[in-house]
Amino acid sequence: MSDPSRLLVVRHGQSTWNAEGRWQGTENPPLSTLGVRQARHAAQHLGTFDAVVASDLERAFVTATILAEELGIGPVQTDPDLRERSAGEYQGLTRHEIEERFPGYLAEGLRPPGWEEDDGVLERAAGALARVALSVGPDGTALVVTHGGVIHTLERALGLRREQRLANLGGRWFTVGPGHFGGGEDVLLVDEDEVTVPRQL
Repeated sequence: MSDPSRLLVVRHGQSTWNAEGRWQGTENPPLSTLGVRQARHAAQHLGTFDAVVASDLERAFVTATILAEELGIGPVQTDPDLRERSAGEYQGLTRHEIEERFPGYLAEGLRPPGWEEDDGVLERAAGALARVALSVGPDGTALVVTHGGVIHTLERALGLRREQRLANLGGRWFTVGPGHFGGGEDVLLVDEDEVTVPRQL
């Protein structure tokens, strides 16, 4: 029996809304200057892959494009099923603004109208990973650039716990094959202390 495909699933680089502390969900802010630098730096810690696949949201697609160019792989394929979960009426808001509009929701773990539940996120994301695995074949490898909420949902489905919030360019290896979905090593491709934006003079 052939081995399952190995997929390195990582979160995109910092976006402008990450920098502002805004909930993004399916909104489409671009990478920040730091996010671009993070992606270029992350490529130095990667080997080669048979394919690079990304969410079609700009922050993930541009991260994947930078990584692919640095690694000499491409073109980047996109799959909308790798998009971040919809955060409903939280989208575009900071935590302070959420607290003003939805008092107590964050502290109590309540969700706003339009929030996409885990079951829906898991179904579409797992389906996307299965398609990636099929495209690279048994024993193949792929780099998948997606979003923090997607990765957290995949990890929870496998009983994997993460002590801290997933950093930009952090992720995990997954193994995917017919009738198989497993989690592997946790990965952090960027040390935030190593990657800074040059000070404007």
